[in-house]
Amino acid sequence: MSSSSKDDISEIIERLRRILPENDPKAMLLLGTLEDHFRSSIEVTEELKRQIVEFEEAYTKLTSPANRTGLFLKWLDDDTGLVVIGDSEYVVNADPKLDRSPIVSGSKVRLNEAYAILGEAPLSEIGSVVKVDAALEAGRLRISSGGPGVEGRIIGRSQALEDKSIEAGDSVRLDSTGRLAVELFEEKENKDFFFEEIPDTPWSAIGGQEEAIRLIRETIEQPLLHPEIYEKFDKKPLKGILLFGPPGCGKTLIGKATASNLTKEYAKSVGHEVREYFMYISGPKILNMWLGETERMVREIFRIAREKAKEGRLVFIFLDEAESVLRTRSSGRWLNISNTVVPQFCAELDGLVALDNVVLMLTSNRPDYIDPAILRPERIDRKIKIGRPDREASREILGLYLHDSIPVDPILLAKHKCDSAAARNELLDRTIEALWTANSSTEFLKIMYRNGTSSVLYWRDLVSGALLKSVVGRAKDTAIRRAIADLDGDHGVTAEDLSKAIADEFRENEIFPKSDTQDDWLKLLDIEPESVVAVRPISGQRPEGRMRKTIS
Repeated sequence: MSSSSKDDISEIIERLRRILPENDPKAMLLLGTLEDHFRSSIEVTEELKRQIVEFEEAYTKLTSPANRTGLFLKWLDDDTGLVVIGDSEYVVNADPKLDRSPIVSGSKVRLNEAYAILGEAPLSEIGSVVKVDAALEAGRLRISSGGPGVEGRIIGRSQALEDKSIEAGDSVRLDSTGRLAVELFEEKENKDFFFEEIPDTPWSAIGGQEEAIRLIRETIEQPLLHPEIYEKFDKKPLKGILLFGPPGCGKTLIGKATASNLTKEYAKSVGHEVREYFMYISGPKILNMWLGETERMVREIFRIAREKAKEGRLVFIFLDEAESVLRTRSSGRWLNISNTVVPQFCAELDGLVALDNVVLMLTSNRPDYIDPAILRPERIDRKIKIGRPDREASREILGLYLHDSIPVDPILLAKHKCDSAAARNELLDRTIEALWTANSSTEFLKIMYRNGTSSVLYWRDLVSGALLKSVVGRAKDTAIRRAIADLDGDHGVTAEDLSKAIADEFRENEIFPKSDTQDDWLKLLDIEPESVVAVRPISGQRPEGRMRKTIS
């Protein structure tokens, strides 16, 4: 109903109201009914009009072309904008009525058929996550390669990340076009992934390695404590050492003791507190099947080392099982991970020349597997063998684990008139005697050589610090079981507990490795595999020959 029609009807009702007698009830009732009907018709008409408008709007939306979406990069000086759609960039106009302030770099925008910006579109919360290789100038980022033959690429940051601190090793989520980083995942746990808190480890906590400790102190400690003398003789400090030898003989413990003691001495030398940063790196853990990932980890290790060194810390890079990641490069045509990791490691190691407070320590059970380029002078200058302990050293190591606070057999203690030191010394002597006796009960391996000769290895030939620690642990377990069974009694470690622990230790480890690792074990025993025909484990339970199975 038009406004003129409503006015006409209203005027008619007013004229009727004036001419009809007010005292005529029927006339007034008729007039009121007419007026109510008129108002109801107006409301119905208005509601119908509103519904028609809504329908027309919905119909227009449903029949309108879909809006494109694009990634907004920046506004240009001529009031146009730079937008990415797919792999292409477009310079576009904007709707004059558009409020431009919310639209910033990284925003998702709606575009009409003419590619004009109509407004914002909801941002996606999904996308590819990539590692950052380096943060560049002007807010740019270099990210890891996307596949074989790709070195990497350069991307920008969205407005949301403009003021964020992004470092190598962090992860970022890319927008759908892969042009901008739109979300940051700070890898705080990865930045300190290699860091290990080390306890106070005095040199006295390492038994039987006096010569190795002397060499380490001479080659690493002295240049730091007396730089002026080394400068006088034009002698540069060593950058790296290799600790090699059988497993369980203290290579890792020596590394931690070096960091602990050297930090104290260095702090005294410079006259202020110095904190160490001990980076424990397991070689097998940084190996990665994806092309370039292991190299990135190597770069990250040395980047952190340089960063911590510049903070004034004494940095120790301790790479355990170095042969797993720095293996001799293949000369064949097939891809070998060492072909790229070793050069990367060498380049990073050479870059430490200017830093005096970074020490690299490698450990390996098989140094002959490590690429010669790593072990050459001016990279790894000293190779220190950590051998198996001899009888005297074994007693010293055993004493470190069977220390004077451990309860000793009360019967043995009474025998020595409550002299705990004397009782403990007898325990140590009897245990070492049992371990070092060469007889049929302590035979372990028989080795047959190509020249027709053979030799027998006894328990003493396979002693290590780790084995001695395990023996004491087993003896403690036995004593604890007795103490729990008899809570009112007085109990302690006995010589029999230790003797049984030795026998159990070797019985559980009496199966010699199969042929695929036999060469490694022979090397660790200082026996050349090429001269060996067969290795036969010996069982002490069989008197007739005591030989079980040949492994060759």
